[in-house]
Amino acid sequence: MRILPRNDPRQYDDLAGEWWRPDGAFAILHWLAAARARLVPPASRPGAILVDVGCGGGLLTPHLLGKGYRHIGLDVTASALELAAAHGLTPVRADAGALPLAGGCADVVVAGEILEHVPDLPAAVAEACRVLRPGGLLVVDTLNSTALSRLVAVTLAERFRGVPRGLHDPALFVDPRVLRRECARHGVTLAVRGVRPTVPSVAGWLAGVGRGRGRIVPTWSAAVLYQGRGTKNGHGNGGG
Repeated sequence: MRILPRNDPRQYDDLAGEWWRPDGAFAILHWLAAARARLVPPASRPGAILVDVGCGGGLLTPHLLGKGYRHIGLDVTASALELAAAHGLTPVRADAGALPLAGGCADVVVAGEILEHVPDLPAAVAEACRVLRPGGLLVVDTLNSTALSRLVAVTLAERFRGVPRGLHDPALFVDPRVLRRECARHGVTLAVRGVRPTVPSVAGWLAGVGRGRGRIVPTWSAAVLYQGRGTKNGHGNGGG
């Protein structure tokens, strides 16, 4: 694989074959997608739209089946969008900081494992909130900007078998206080909780056994990984 700067999106072109391997380099992203989907309720109205910012290869799609949404996925990587489209979502190539969607079009906006990759967090949050209709639901998950998070997600994780090196720039990791403040500026009150893989999930992942069957669960600490869920101020039922 070519050597690229940290957090360079071109790395995902080189790793395109890994997206849908449940025991591959993106194994943990499969677990996170399932945990993210558990925060999304069934659509409350016909024609409801779910906007998936940073959709990657579309790992959220199987977990939304039967929930009643039109699933629109946005990403900067064309190879990932091709895979996502093959799994049933509507692909749109776009940067998280400039979404080519109408304001208030989405019942749910999901931004999973993307905020720690964007160079302009305020712009990405503003766009996610802009396209969300009043009463709509915002769901996020990301890495905290702590020393422990940098140790676990970069220093240690990149030494393990199968974990891509250089995917993260720890300088972009997201302080939940900053994220909540940015969301509040745009009318979304975000509740945050820590999450983690279960011990058997991590043990199997490290051993290369059952890596596709991991599970993410809530935990008392948000020091490494956390989820956020909030509703946009205004009238309407939204997605939750």
